[in-house]
Amino acid sequence: MMKKIIFIISVVLALFFSGCTENFEELNTNPYQISGESLEQDFNHVGAYFKTLWSGDWFVAIIGHQTMHNLCNTSWVRQLGCPTPFVGGINNTTYYMRWSPYWGRIYGSVMAPARQVKLVAEEGGYDVFAQWATLVMVSGAHRLSAYCGPIIYTDYGTANKDVMYDSEETLYDTWFAELDEIVSVFGANLDYAGLSKFDEVYAGDMSMWLKYANSLRLRLAMRIVNVDPALAQAEAQKAMNNPGGLIMTNADNTMLSLQGNIFGPAVCCFAWDDTRMSASMESILIGYEDNRIASYFEPVSDLSLVTDHPTWPYKGVRVGAEIVAKSDHTPFSTINKDFNDAGIVTKRALYTAQETHFLLAEAALRGWTGSALTLTAQGHYEEGIKMSFEEWGAGGADAYILNNAGIPLDYDDPVMAGDVNDFVNRIQVTVAWDDAATNEVKLERIMTQKWIAAQHNSIEAWVDHRRTGYPKLPYNYRNDSSPDHGVIADDDFLKRVPIFFGNSEQVNNPVGYADAVTKLGGPDLISTRLWWDTGGSNF
Repeated sequence: MMKKIIFIISVVLALFFSGCTENFEELNTNPYQISGESLEQDFNHVGAYFKTLWSGDWFVAIIGHQTMHNLCNTSWVRQLGCPTPFVGGINNTTYYMRWSPYWGRIYGSVMAPARQVKLVAEEGGYDVFAQWATLVMVSGAHRLSAYCGPIIYTDYGTANKDVMYDSEETLYDTWFAELDEIVSVFGANLDYAGLSKFDEVYAGDMSMWLKYANSLRLRLAMRIVNVDPALAQAEAQKAMNNPGGLIMTNADNTMLSLQGNIFGPAVCCFAWDDTRMSASMESILIGYEDNRIASYFEPVSDLSLVTDHPTWPYKGVRVGAEIVAKSDHTPFSTINKDFNDAGIVTKRALYTAQETHFLLAEAALRGWTGSALTLTAQGHYEEGIKMSFEEWGAGGADAYILNNAGIPLDYDDPVMAGDVNDFVNRIQVTVAWDDAATNEVKLERIMTQKWIAAQHNSIEAWVDHRRTGYPKLPYNYRNDSSPDHGVIADDDFLKRVPIFFGNSEQVNNPVGYADAVTKLGGPDLISTRLWWDTGGSNF
């Protein structure tokens, strides 16, 4: 039955895209090496979907969507604030769950089409295309798992009535194994030109996709460092030692086309007036005198909002705040207006060089070795900062990394009476590296700067914050968590998104859902830690 389905899909796609390709011959050569005959084909029937799969279409719809990210991870990790009192001010930002349709979007817009393409490619023997589709699936699924924990992956697409979830441990083992295959295929086909017609990211350059795959492995490895340090180190060293290399410069960044669409967060900010600079960004960027602030945000026009720092005229909204009227906080800083111009901002980052250097700084701090570790922990830390300044077109990086005095500011909400929404800064580390500091303090420096650099990639910032506890962000002023969805202590942070939000798994797949909860290791609530979020020491 499955072969019949694959055949039908192949025929339909071939007719639709007017492509015609025969199966490869069996060759007594490297099993990953593409034959010369295949290079003569147009590959439309396996390649045509990749402009969407590796473009801003699904990424914007997910990352930029208000109820999937802006009012979820982007708020919880304090990257942006919300001036709007949705549902009477009791909503995701105050730890009372209202929305999270991320589950359906990942499966509908990423997993389903990528899997279909992969089946066709595998049936026809198109190894590079099959592994390219697998890379799409890993790129989407690891983000969803960062929300929920256990997800449906190895059993995805099964005809079984009960579709089973994978534990997080199984997921990471599976992704590492899939990355082994991806790296092998890509590494054996560095001169392969078949992707170029369909690749708006790297123009078919296989060496660049190999770098992305290695960098993704490094990211996944560091995620699990506190729960399985031996596996984390082994996988990180595999990534660091691969001759294909890592994404180390901004010229190598993985940038996805927005396909002429407006940058997602800009829609929330300018079309709907529902997002603004966060109070944490104000506190940290101004306290550190960080010139990236002008690339991230717009100054306010009303200087009465910034009497405590008038030379840095930016004002943010506290996340988890007491919000009375939307108009109170809409005069605060928007994101940079360039994001609202599809002619200026045409792409968004999936992975950039700054992340690699911060990961390498942490690897060096942990005493790991690898050919990519060409600098000390301090060296990669400072290079990560420089790569971020360069990425955002900001000047003054060399002076910035020497700042050994400035720390983030205390925050005052100027439109609320008394101390409502105010907070006292918890971050005491400066920007400048201190080699005499403990490893824990050094890690705090790395994570604080990595958080700043991860603007508009808040999923990874949220992962880092949960697994390390850094940066030391302010807690919610208003905490509406309850036994309905999980209780969060006033001096703690939301841990995850329940599986039951945004899908009907409890009704349509009750056996699988019940099994997923056992694999989660706790109730399906916002208060249950994910597998890699141990809550223990970082060293």
